[in-house]
Amino acid sequence: MARPDKVAAVTAVRDRIQGASATMLTEYRGLTVGQLAQLRRELRKAGAEYRVVKNTLTKIAVRDAGYDVPDELLTGPTAVTFCGDDPVAAAKALRAFARAYPALVVKGGILEGRFIDAGEATRLADLASREELLAQVAGAMQAILAQPARLALASLSKTARLMAALQEKRQAAGEIMDVPADAPTVAETPEGDTPAAAAVTEAAADTNGVNATAGGTGPEGPAADTAPESATETPAGDGATDQADVDAAAQAANTDAVKD
Repeated sequence: MARPDKVAAVTAVRDRIQGASATMLTEYRGLTVGQLAQLRRELRKAGAEYRVVKNTLTKIAVRDAGYDVPDELLTGPTAVTFCGDDPVAAAKALRAFARAYPALVVKGGILEGRFIDAGEATRLADLASREELLAQVAGAMQAILAQPARLALASLSKTARLMAALQEKRQAAGEIMDVPADAPTVAETPEGDTPAAAAVTEAAADTNGVNATAGGTGPEGPAADTAPESATETPAGDGATDQADVDAAAQAANTDAVKD
């Protein structure tokens, strides 16, 4: 009949195996008490628990949990590492400690319901831990979220450079199109007896001739010619005498008609 304390110990180990994400079996022969305490602290940081369990109890607990582990792994001083949510972190901690203290030997373990040997347990430490994966995912997400901002900034920068280039181009075109300060203006009149002055004088003469022909009021227009003609018209006095003679003749004719 099994002793109650052994039954309780087996039950506790079995429950821990079933609740762990992975279980590692190690041999700690040659490690001091202080070194074992240090190993426990390192594994605790990785979310794992390191316990020394008798091989017979471990064998029964593994069998009760429904796993199959070779008997040769449960020989000598064996300790069980119950991994938490991240078995990779625990595997990394075991490998790092084994490099510093070669007396620690990883024998194998149970991962995702199956047995893994020492080589697989060691390669497990080569994978990225949960924290490393989260960091990578966070970095990727940050890069994705930052990409639109970078594109927007790049677009604004490109637009600013384009506007600056257009402004410089316009300024350069404006400098070319500017009229020099010493260039002659339209209001300026050529001086002297140059051909340009003669052309201006001739154009003015032609303009005066056209105005005279069209009946303008200039000095040479019809207004000046018609003034003398108005002066030669019949005086107003002579016109009055002729009208009196006509009236007298009409009155005489009427008198003769009455007499007859």
